[in-house]
Amino acid sequence: MGPVDIAERILIIDDNKEFADTLAEQLAELGYQAHAVYGGNQGVEAFFNGDYTLIITDLSMPGLDGMDVLEAILSRDPKATVLMITGYGTIENAVKAIKMGAFDFIPKPFKLAELDVIIRRALDRKDLRRQFSVFRGLAWGLGICIPIWIAFGYFLYKYVIN
Repeated sequence: MGPVDIAERILIIDDNKEFADTLAEQLAELGYQAHAVYGGNQGVEAFFNGDYTLIITDLSMPGLDGMDVLEAILSRDPKATVLMITGYGTIENAVKAIKMGAFDFIPKPFKLAELDVIIRRALDRKDLRRQFSVFRGLAWGLGICIPIWIAFGYFLYKYVIN
């Protein structure tokens, strides 16, 4: 795989400090800027005060669990990209997380290479959304400008040229 854009900032939220720090180190070795926090409350606060491209959160945490974190993040930024990870994965939890707006639901343990593929896919989708909104804006602008230019051309023809 090609190099990672250094601007891709990832927030890791997990109550297991050792796991979160290790994952942050591994993602940094892959070229991401990864920041680990330890629990749902810290995660939501870090997200609200930071600029993250992607959020990876554990499902099972004391206090705010992963579903609460997902809800809080998406209520602040509906376009945020959130990956849910858990050692206690069930189909019901996965379906619920995806329905709530998570990009993917990843059971632990996972291989770093598999996570990297999922992260890249999530970032690619985010880039496509960004590009689509630019093109949508351009199309909207053209939709406005073309009738104006037609009216202007008619005015020139009718009152200036003739």
